[in-house]
Amino acid sequence: MRADEEDLPRQECAVTVLGGPTAVIDLGGLRIVVDPTFDDPGPHGYLTKTTGPAVPESRLGPVDAVLVSHDAHPDNLDDRGRAFAVAAPLTLTVPSAAARLGPRAAGLAPWSTRTLPRRDGGGDLTVQAVPAVHGPEDGERDPHGHINCEVTGFVLSGTGLPTVYVSGDNASMRAVAEIARRVPDIDAAVLNAGAARVQGKFRERPVSMDARRVAAAAAVLGVAVVIPAHYDGWTHFSEGRAELETAFDEAGLSALLRLTGHGSWSALRG
Repeated sequence: MRADEEDLPRQECAVTVLGGPTAVIDLGGLRIVVDPTFDDPGPHGYLTKTTGPAVPESRLGPVDAVLVSHDAHPDNLDDRGRAFAVAAPLTLTVPSAAARLGPRAAGLAPWSTRTLPRRDGGGDLTVQAVPAVHGPEDGERDPHGHINCEVTGFVLSGTGLPTVYVSGDNASMRAVAEIARRVPDIDAAVLNAGAARVQGKFRERPVSMDARRVAAAAAVLGVAVVIPAHYDGWTHFSEGRAELETAFDEAGLSALLRLTGHGSWSALRG
Protein backbone atom coordinates (compact mmCIF):
# COMPACT_ATOMS: atom_id res chain seq x y z
CA MET A 1 0.00 0.00 0.00
CA ARG A 2 1.33 3.42 -0.95
CA ALA A 3 1.54 6.14 1.70
CA ASP A 4 -1.28 8.06 0.03
CA GLU A 5 -3.49 4.95 0.30
CA GLU A 6 -3.15 4.48 4.06
CA ASP A 7 -6.24 4.56 6.27
CA LEU A 8 -7.46 7.93 7.47
CA PRO A 9 -5.55 8.47 10.74
CA ARG A 10 -7.49 8.16 13.98
CA GLN A 11 -8.07 11.29 16.03
CA GLU A 12 -8.89 11.83 19.69
CA CYS A 13 -11.73 14.32 19.25
CA ALA A 14 -12.13 15.75 15.75
CA VAL A 15 -14.16 15.83 12.55
CA THR A 16 -13.30 15.93 8.88
CA VAL A 17 -15.67 16.65 5.99
CA LEU A 18 -14.94 14.47 2.97
CA GLY A 19 -17.16 16.40 0.53
CA GLY A 20 -20.88 16.93 0.20
CA PRO A 21 -22.59 15.99 3.48
CA THR A 22 -20.12 13.24 4.34
CA ALA A 23 -18.19 13.70 7.57
CA VAL A 24 -16.10 11.45 9.77
CA ILE A 25 -16.32 12.08 13.51
CA ASP A 26 -13.77 10.53 15.86
CA LEU A 27 -15.16 10.81 19.38
CA GLY A 28 -14.78 8.70 22.52
CA GLY A 29 -12.57 6.24 20.69
CA LEU A 30 -15.32 5.64 18.12
CA ARG A 31 -15.34 6.40 14.40
CA ILE A 32 -18.71 7.61 13.12
CA VAL A 33 -19.51 8.43 9.49
CA VAL A 34 -22.29 10.89 8.65
CA ASP A 35 -24.34 10.68 5.42
CA PRO A 36 -21.90 8.59 3.34
CA THR A 37 -21.60 9.59 -0.33
CA PHE A 38 -18.78 7.88 -2.20
CA ASP A 39 -19.93 7.70 -5.84
CA ASP A 40 -17.88 9.20 -8.65
CA PRO A 41 -19.05 12.51 -10.16
CA GLY A 42 -21.95 12.35 -12.57
CA PRO A 43 -25.74 12.55 -12.79
CA HIS A 44 -27.88 11.04 -10.05
CA GLY A 45 -31.44 11.40 -11.31
CA TYR A 46 -32.38 15.10 -11.20
CA LEU A 47 -29.17 15.99 -9.29
CA THR A 48 -25.59 16.13 -10.57
CA LYS A 49 -22.49 15.40 -8.54
CA THR A 50 -19.39 17.37 -9.54
CA THR A 51 -16.65 16.03 -7.24
CA GLY A 52 -15.94 12.77 -5.48
CA PRO A 53 -14.94 12.32 -1.83
CA ALA A 54 -11.57 13.49 -0.54
CA VAL A 55 -11.12 10.05 1.03
CA PRO A 56 -12.79 6.90 -0.37
CA GLU A 57 -14.63 4.44 1.84
CA SER A 58 -11.79 1.92 1.48
CA ARG A 59 -9.50 4.21 3.51
CA LEU A 60 -11.77 4.89 6.47
CA GLY A 61 -10.70 1.81 8.42
CA PRO A 62 -13.07 0.14 10.90
CA VAL A 63 -16.19 2.22 11.46
CA ASP A 64 -18.37 1.88 14.56
CA ALA A 65 -21.56 3.56 13.35
CA VAL A 66 -23.11 5.44 10.45
CA LEU A 67 -25.58 8.29 10.84
CA VAL A 68 -27.97 8.78 7.91
CA SER A 69 -30.05 11.94 8.16
CA HIS A 70 -32.32 10.66 5.37
CA ASP A 71 -32.14 8.20 2.50
CA ALA A 72 -34.55 9.87 0.08
CA HIS A 73 -32.01 11.96 -1.88
CA PRO A 74 -28.84 10.75 -3.61
CA ASP A 75 -26.79 13.77 -2.53
CA ASN A 76 -27.07 12.49 1.05
CA LEU A 77 -26.90 8.76 0.37
CA ASP A 78 -25.66 7.67 -3.04
CA ASP A 79 -25.17 4.10 -4.28
CA ARG A 80 -21.79 3.41 -2.71
CA GLY A 81 -22.84 5.32 0.40
CA ARG A 82 -25.92 3.12 0.76
CA ALA A 83 -23.80 -0.03 0.42
CA PHE A 84 -21.45 1.38 3.06
CA ALA A 85 -24.34 2.07 5.46
CA VAL A 86 -25.87 -1.38 4.96
CA ALA A 87 -22.50 -3.02 5.72
CA ALA A 88 -21.81 -0.93 8.84
CA PRO A 89 -22.08 -2.50 12.32
CA LEU A 90 -24.82 0.01 13.18
CA THR A 91 -26.68 2.62 11.17
CA LEU A 92 -28.91 5.17 12.89
CA THR A 93 -31.45 7.02 10.77
CA VAL A 94 -35.06 8.19 10.55
CA PRO A 95 -37.68 5.52 11.29
CA SER A 96 -38.95 5.39 7.70
CA ALA A 97 -35.48 4.57 6.35
CA ALA A 98 -34.43 1.89 8.83
CA ALA A 99 -36.07 -1.02 7.02
CA ARG A 100 -34.45 0.02 3.73
CA LEU A 101 -30.94 0.10 5.21
CA GLY A 102 -30.60 -3.48 6.35
CA PRO A 103 -30.93 -5.49 9.55
CA ARG A 104 -28.31 -3.48 11.44
CA ALA A 105 -30.15 -0.18 10.91
CA ALA A 106 -32.27 1.39 13.65
CA GLY A 107 -34.73 4.26 13.34
CA LEU A 108 -34.74 7.08 15.87
CA ALA A 109 -37.74 9.35 16.34
CA PRO A 110 -37.02 12.95 17.41
CA TRP A 111 -35.60 13.19 20.95
CA SER A 112 -35.06 9.43 21.25
CA THR A 113 -31.57 8.11 21.98
CA ARG A 114 -29.22 5.21 21.37
CA THR A 115 -26.08 4.55 23.43
CA LEU A 116 -22.83 3.19 22.01
CA PRO A 117 -20.11 1.74 24.24
CA ARG A 118 -17.04 3.94 23.88
CA ARG A 119 -13.64 2.48 23.04
CA ASP A 120 -11.74 4.93 25.25
CA GLY A 121 -13.05 3.46 28.49
CA GLY A 122 -15.19 6.52 29.25
CA GLY A 123 -18.58 4.81 29.37
CA ASP A 124 -21.12 5.41 26.61
CA LEU A 125 -21.60 7.82 23.74
CA THR A 126 -25.22 8.90 23.49
CA VAL A 127 -26.69 9.62 20.06
CA GLN A 128 -29.91 11.63 20.21
CA ALA A 129 -32.12 12.29 17.20
CA VAL A 130 -33.27 15.90 16.92
CA PRO A 131 -35.77 17.66 14.63
CA ALA A 132 -34.92 18.85 11.14
CA VAL A 133 -36.99 20.41 8.34
CA HIS A 134 -35.76 19.88 4.78
CA GLY A 135 -37.30 22.97 3.20
CA PRO A 136 -39.22 26.18 3.91
CA GLU A 137 -41.43 26.11 7.02
CA ASP A 138 -44.52 26.76 4.87
CA GLY A 139 -43.68 24.04 2.36
CA GLU A 140 -46.27 21.44 1.44
CA ARG A 141 -46.24 18.52 3.85
CA ASP A 142 -46.63 14.85 2.97
CA PRO A 143 -49.26 12.65 4.66
CA HIS A 144 -46.82 12.06 7.54
CA GLY A 145 -46.28 15.78 8.15
CA HIS A 146 -42.81 16.02 6.61
CA ILE A 147 -41.59 18.75 4.27
CA ASN A 148 -39.71 17.27 1.30
CA CYS A 149 -39.05 14.02 3.22
CA GLU A 150 -38.45 12.74 6.73
CA VAL A 151 -35.04 13.95 7.91
CA THR A 152 -33.25 14.10 11.24
CA GLY A 153 -30.30 15.72 12.94
CA PHE A 154 -28.24 14.17 15.73
CA VAL A 155 -26.61 15.26 18.97
CA LEU A 156 -23.60 13.25 20.22
CA SER A 157 -22.64 13.48 23.88
CA GLY A 158 -20.78 11.68 26.64
CA THR A 159 -18.96 12.22 29.91
CA GLY A 160 -15.84 14.30 29.35
CA LEU A 161 -16.59 14.79 25.64
CA PRO A 162 -17.74 17.87 23.76
CA THR A 163 -21.41 17.75 22.81
CA VAL A 164 -21.71 17.81 19.02
CA TYR A 165 -24.78 18.74 16.95
CA VAL A 166 -24.99 17.33 13.41
CA SER A 167 -27.73 19.18 11.55
CA GLY A 168 -28.49 17.01 8.54
CA ASP A 169 -30.37 18.85 5.81
CA ASN A 170 -32.18 21.25 8.12
CA ALA A 171 -33.41 24.62 6.85
CA SER A 172 -35.42 25.58 9.93
CA MET A 173 -34.29 28.13 12.49
CA ARG A 174 -37.26 27.07 14.62
CA ALA A 175 -35.75 23.59 14.83
CA VAL A 176 -32.38 25.07 15.78
CA ALA A 177 -34.01 27.18 18.51
CA GLU A 178 -35.82 24.15 19.92
CA ILE A 179 -32.61 22.12 19.96
CA ALA A 180 -30.75 24.96 21.71
CA ARG A 181 -33.51 25.14 24.32
CA ARG A 182 -33.64 21.41 25.01
CA VAL A 183 -29.88 20.74 24.69
CA PRO A 184 -28.38 23.94 26.12
CA ASP A 185 -24.68 22.96 26.29
CA ILE A 186 -23.70 22.14 22.71
CA ASP A 187 -19.98 22.75 22.09
CA ALA A 188 -19.57 22.13 18.36
CA ALA A 189 -21.84 21.90 15.33
CA VAL A 190 -21.53 20.30 11.91
CA LEU A 191 -23.99 22.40 9.93
CA ASN A 192 -25.15 21.66 6.40
CA ALA A 193 -25.06 24.82 4.31
CA GLY A 194 -25.03 25.60 0.58
CA ALA A 195 -28.57 27.04 0.20
CA ALA A 196 -29.52 24.07 -1.98
CA ARG A 197 -32.19 24.90 -4.55
CA VAL A 198 -33.97 22.32 -6.68
CA GLN A 199 -35.87 23.23 -9.82
CA GLY A 200 -39.62 22.83 -9.37
CA LYS A 201 -39.47 22.52 -5.56
CA PHE A 202 -40.74 25.20 -3.17
CA ARG A 203 -40.46 27.94 -5.84
CA GLU A 204 -36.74 27.14 -5.77
CA ARG A 205 -36.37 28.50 -2.25
CA PRO A 206 -33.51 26.88 -0.29
CA VAL A 207 -34.06 23.40 1.12
CA SER A 208 -30.94 23.75 3.27
CA MET A 209 -29.50 26.68 5.21
CA ASP A 210 -27.89 29.61 3.49
CA ALA A 211 -24.72 31.09 4.97
CA ARG A 212 -26.48 33.78 7.00
CA ARG A 213 -28.72 31.20 8.64
CA VAL A 214 -25.72 29.00 9.39
CA ALA A 215 -24.09 31.94 11.20
CA ALA A 216 -27.37 32.67 12.99
CA ALA A 217 -27.67 29.01 14.01
CA ALA A 218 -24.15 29.15 15.46
CA ALA A 219 -25.14 32.16 17.55
CA VAL A 220 -28.41 30.60 18.75
CA LEU A 221 -26.66 27.35 19.69
CA GLY A 222 -23.83 29.18 21.47
CA VAL A 223 -21.23 26.80 20.09
CA ALA A 224 -17.47 27.38 20.08
CA VAL A 225 -16.80 25.47 16.85
CA VAL A 226 -18.72 25.35 13.54
CA ILE A 227 -17.78 22.91 10.78
CA PRO A 228 -19.81 23.56 7.61
CA ALA A 229 -20.71 20.64 5.37
CA HIS A 230 -22.72 20.01 2.21
CA TYR A 231 -21.94 23.30 0.45
CA ASP A 232 -20.06 21.95 -2.58
CA GLY A 233 -19.74 18.92 -4.82
CA TRP A 234 -23.24 19.17 -6.36
CA THR A 235 -24.70 21.59 -8.88
CA HIS A 236 -27.84 22.45 -6.87
CA PHE A 237 -25.93 24.48 -4.27
CA SER A 238 -26.37 28.21 -4.73
CA GLU A 239 -23.73 29.23 -2.14
CA GLY A 240 -20.30 27.99 -1.17
CA ARG A 241 -17.22 28.71 0.88
CA ALA A 242 -17.03 32.44 0.08
CA GLU A 243 -20.57 33.13 1.27
CA LEU A 244 -19.89 31.27 4.54
CA GLU A 245 -16.73 33.29 5.19
CA THR A 246 -18.58 36.54 4.50
CA ALA A 247 -21.59 35.68 6.65
CA PHE A 248 -19.48 34.72 9.66
CA ASP A 249 -17.29 37.80 9.23
CA GLU A 250 -20.31 40.12 9.05
CA ALA A 251 -21.77 38.45 12.16
CA GLY A 252 -18.48 38.81 14.03
CA LEU A 253 -18.26 35.04 14.39
CA SER A 254 -15.27 34.18 12.20
CA ALA A 255 -13.40 32.74 15.19
CA LEU A 256 -15.94 29.90 15.32
CA LEU A 257 -15.66 28.88 11.68
CA ARG A 258 -13.58 25.87 10.62
CA LEU A 259 -13.36 25.78 6.82
CA THR A 260 -10.47 23.41 6.30
CA GLY A 261 -9.86 21.47 3.11
CA HIS A 262 -11.87 18.31 2.69
CA GLY A 263 -10.07 15.38 4.31
CA SER A 264 -8.37 17.67 6.88
CA TRP A 265 -9.27 17.44 10.56
CA SER A 266 -10.85 20.09 12.79
CA ALA A 267 -10.77 19.74 16.57
CA LEU A 268 -14.18 19.57 18.25
CA ARG A 269 -13.04 21.60 21.22
CA GLY A 270 -12.79 25.37 20.85
